[in-house]
Amino acid sequence: MTGFSKTGVPGAGIFGVALMATVFPAKQSVGMLLPMLITADIVAVSYYRRAVVWKHLIVLIPWVLAGIVIGFFVMDHIGDGQLSVMLGVLILSLLLLHLVRDKLERKLNYPFTQSVYFQAVLGVLAGFTTMVGNAAGAIMTIYLLSKGLQKKEFIGTGAWFFLAVNLIKVPFTVYLGLITADTLVFTTWMAVPILLGTWAGIRLVPRIPQKWFAALILLLTFLGALRLIFT
Repeated sequence: MTGFSKTGVPGAGIFGVALMATVFPAKQSVGMLLPMLITADIVAVSYYRRAVVWKHLIVLIPWVLAGIVIGFFVMDHIGDGQLSVMLGVLILSLLLLHLVRDKLERKLNYPFTQSVYFQAVLGVLAGFTTMVGNAAGAIMTIYLLSKGLQKKEFIGTGAWFFLAVNLIKVPFTVYLGLITADTLVFTTWMAVPILLGTWAGIRLVPRIPQKWFAALILLLTFLGALRLIFT
């Protein structure tokens, strides 16, 4: 699921996060999953290195960093159950906002999803959710869909974003004691399945029509959010 989400259907990522949080305590799963994500990120960036829209990433940088710092301090003060439910509710709320976006913008006569305030909020949420639960994929799905990107640009832009953000998170996660020798051994065992997932994603993406691509990542994000809430 991790490899496939990075090179194929990004919405599958949140479902993988939810499955990990089901098998392991939510906080522990964060440290176990991060090295796995970085492994898949490297493959995704290598393959989609030219399919990136930098302007959509640059505007997020300061807000994402702020969110990571907030998430770092919150991690010590929130339980596993609270964390899963909070992430699930947050993701469902953003999905609902995305689905009613056009109607709401027409009613307000204001394109709020293109405003700097909307980008700031999503940037902070992306940084926060990636720090506390490796769940920023759902936030970035909403953000990148609002930009109207095609499949390759969607995946490529997301790949560069997550490689950078996940590398930034490493020292924070190590400090919190969530990345250990045991979690790195686990990541090593997962390397082959991750690479198989990235290969499957690369093979599948060209076969998915654009409209089905968007619908599929939204559906998987929705299912993943429900799984987080009812873990």
